[in-house]
Amino acid sequence: MIDPVTGELRRGGPQQIPRPAAARPGAPAPWAHLSNADRHVDQARLRATFAGLGPAVRSEREFQVARGSAVLAPIYEHDGVAHVILTRRSPALRVHSGEVSFPGGGRDGDEDLADTARREAHEEIGLHPTLVEIIGELDHLSTVTSNSFIVPYVGLLAGRPDLVASPAEVDAVLHVPLAELLDPDVFREERWDLFGTERSIYFFELHGDTVWGATAAMLRQLLGLATGTVGRGEVRHV
Repeated sequence: MIDPVTGELRRGGPQQIPRPAAARPGAPAPWAHLSNADRHVDQARLRATFAGLGPAVRSEREFQVARGSAVLAPIYEHDGVAHVILTRRSPALRVHSGEVSFPGGGRDGDEDLADTARREAHEEIGLHPTLVEIIGELDHLSTVTSNSFIVPYVGLLAGRPDLVASPAEVDAVLHVPLAELLDPDVFREERWDLFGTERSIYFFELHGDTVWGATAAMLRQLLGLATGTVGRGEVRHV
């Protein structure tokens, strides 16, 4: 595929990107300057990272709306390689169809949002809640297109799980090595003018899929926190 901003050949998928005509390239991957060894992230490094972090930065939207949503970033190791589980949403869905995301959804009643993340992962991909050890939260996000907020939870799994996707919601389950996401050539930032404000929009160009928007912003912070290249409070609106 040809990048419409840079004109270069790139990886990516069929996801429809509503890119404004004035979009321009942004900064390189925050971890681009690191050696391969320093870009290595495994479960032990993630556990140590979140053990030493302060609390997640909350979204201003949390104080304005009652109903939030939660997503789960499930991470396991297989043959010594850490993977994160993502989903490609069903093309039949009315909202965000075909996009790549973490399993997640809206809170039911007064449900704890960590339980929301576990429940949604169980419903969408068959990941049993007892298999998930939540080790921390990424910063809470609000989106410019919805009156809600998102709490991303990071969960560790003991091994690669046997998953069954819900066909009504999920087109495919993606098992993506963190090493692939940390390849500086896979990450891309663009600067977009949205509603009169210039914002950074992030992308991870996988083989066959493009991860972008809120999910890419969460992945960027997850990987950046683990490598010490991104801090708390950098992205709160996407």
